Amino acid sequence: MKFIKQILPCLAWLLLVSKVLAVGNWQLVWADEFDTNGPPNPANWNFERGFARNHELQWYQPENAYCTNGLLVIEARREQKPNPQFDPNADDWKQSRKTIEYTSASLTTRGLHEFKYGKFELRACIDTRPGSWPAFWTLGVARDINWPACGETDIMEFYTGNVLANFGWQSNGVINWHAKKRPLWKFHDPSWSKQFHIWTMEWDEKKIDLRLDGRLMNHLKLADADSADEGNPFRRPEYIILNQAIGGDCGGDPSATEFPVRYEIDWVRVYQRAP
Repeated sequence: MKFIKQILPCLAWLLLVSKVLAVGNWQLVWADEFDTNGPPNPANWNFERGFARNHELQWYQPENAYCTNGLLVIEARREQKPNPQFDPNADDWKQSRKTIEYTSASLTTRGLHEFKYGKFELRACIDTRPGSWPAFWTLGVARDINWPACGETDIMEFYTGNVLANFGWQSNGVINWHAKKRPLWKFHDPSWSKQFHIWTMEWDEKKIDLRLDGRLMNHLKLADADSADEGNPFRRPEYIILNQAIGGDCGGDPSATEFPVRYEIDWVRVYQRAP
């Protein structure tokens, strides 16, 4: 009996591991569980730096991302500092801003972990207050093909009261934007924003399905992008991005929001089909 009691915890651990390593005929090929306190694992993540895109308000810097108590926390802060890229004569919005008003972090697997097809999953709790724009998305890795021809898949993004799931690519010089959104009020749960949820992309040679807690949010037939400029971007490897943006073209007005704004991530996992 004593022996049985000793091995029961081991058996429970093995069952948990087997569940994570194989889901149906999907086999785990890469994951980050964020179990070590401190900075994110540099073998898994690198960082964007500075102002990035969409006229967003935040300045990206590594120190706004940290692991604690089994979570990756991407923390946006309201803090003022001089813009080191400031040029009073610049036309570029990234240089014409004299000061930084907000800071945050954006982590990517570019150059470290890139995948063609698979099941990508994130378990996270997002901040849905005004001005918050968290995202879990992928971009094509082709070094000589710029956005949007490289392809974009937004497995999750949130702004101005809506959870979104999107695909973007370029054909004949025109951006094709296949977007779906679900307003927060349709979840009929006032505590939804305080809970952890699972976002999923299932991507194979024929289609991409985007899901939230198992519910289909968006669907793309890969053949629909076969006429894309530079070739179909969804038939090439992609890398992962996790970021917490503030404001900008879509994120809304954060001026009345109490900071910090936190995007809390329990884990990120990538599975591929068993041979």
